[in-house]
Amino acid sequence: MVEVQEDLKQRGELLLPLLDEHKKRIYAGVEATVIGKGGVSIVAKTFGMSRNTVSQGKKEIDSIQTIDSERIRRPGGGRKRIIDKEPDVKTNLEKLIDPVTRGDPESPLRWTCKSTRNLSKELKAQGYSISHKAVAELLHELGYSLQANRKTDEGKEPPDRNAQFEYINALAEEYQLQKQPVISVDTKKKELIGNYKNNGQEWEQKKTPIKVNTHDFPNKESGKVSPYGVYDIAENIASVNVGISSDTAEFAVESIERWWNNMGKDKYEKSTKLLITADAGGSNSSKGKLWKKSLQDLSNKTGLEITVCHFPPGTSKWNKIEHRLFCHISQNWRGKPLTSREVVVNLIASTRTERGLKVKCQLDENIYEKGKKISDEEMKSLNIQHHSFCEKWNYTIYPSK
Repeated sequence: MVEVQEDLKQRGELLLPLLDEHKKRIYAGVEATVIGKGGVSIVAKTFGMSRNTVSQGKKEIDSIQTIDSERIRRPGGGRKRIIDKEPDVKTNLEKLIDPVTRGDPESPLRWTCKSTRNLSKELKAQGYSISHKAVAELLHELGYSLQANRKTDEGKEPPDRNAQFEYINALAEEYQLQKQPVISVDTKKKELIGNYKNNGQEWEQKKTPIKVNTHDFPNKESGKVSPYGVYDIAENIASVNVGISSDTAEFAVESIERWWNNMGKDKYEKSTKLLITADAGGSNSSKGKLWKKSLQDLSNKTGLEITVCHFPPGTSKWNKIEHRLFCHISQNWRGKPLTSREVVVNLIASTRTERGLKVKCQLDENIYEKGKKISDEEMKSLNIQHHSFCEKWNYTIYPSK
């Protein structure tokens, strides 16, 4: 089917510019008829036409209608799309969806539980003349899709789950209004370094796949790497620190410090505060003593008040870094064996999106000790204040006096 679409695209690029409106419709109808079942949808998507236009072309083939040259529209004629007449409709559509995404007031996922008809009604109430079909087209352009339920709930939800999402969202908005940095952090899954299979497909000459090892036994010399990401939510920029050692709290905070020194300090030169949103487990665990001790050291170095808000356990998929950075990194290196640390760094650094994501990446060759203990005396010395709401997930660390 992919080959059919590619051939169709090539023919269209050569032929469509030479045809008038009526002949384009007829040609689209011919291609849809040849393809058979599903042809109308395939042709409409490939040629950028509406399904009605392609279907009308098929009907005209059967009736052999004659062309009336005087009724042919000039190039660019016809009804203008609402996005061309009122560009802000996209922004207002996203505002309708974003705060009420199913199960998550912070709405990091790119889908919605609202129907296109209801969204159309609400937009009409705002003064836009838009049909539910036009809403569906805009949603696809914005990266939304219809999603079915998925069995992922493995236990009871924390009672303050949704309230914590709302708390994070409100605090993030407050920080951004004050021009203070808000970052989302996490460790991407560890990757084997070597000539191993990497999921995904890339275009290659037929019957010339990249040959990789049959088994994924780790190479003792190259081992694995742990990419720790720091994503600036407001600026859509990211820093990734690729560690070769253990994924510890010290490694996590070192990654945040590198982001601050290389990107954040210049971007937010007048800032006095930093908000970190993170998962509740892993190297940045809400219970981690070493994590909080390392953040205290960072606060002392930078003079920043560091506030941390953790996502409730079992909700790591809602962390913005997952959907705005990590998924694009995986897409960028799909089908490419990660044969060296340099390859990993270069592939991560070259990750881009249509929305302007920029990524800086560096290799961290430090060795981080696992199982490092923090004493009760050290914990008592932290200048930390837990928030009144969900204190186990929300706290602020101030520079030591």
